[in-house]
Amino acid sequence: MQDYEAIVERLRDIEEQLRELAFERLQDAAREGRPDSAEERRIQRARRGITKAITELGGNDSGFLD
Repeated sequence: MQDYEAIVERLRDIEEQLRELAFERLQDAAREGRPDSAEERRIQRARRGITKAITELGGNDSGFLD
């Protein structure tokens, strides 16, 4: 895993940024009275891909999709 540690850390940072962005989009949709946000769903799919990459590289993904 040592070879991938730096990459995994960068992916974790990206996952966190995507999580925050998805939450913001969800809040925007709620403020505007929309039931959901297509953009938020797209961001969540990207997050799942990042989480899968972390797992594949040997990182622990527990808690990422909370």
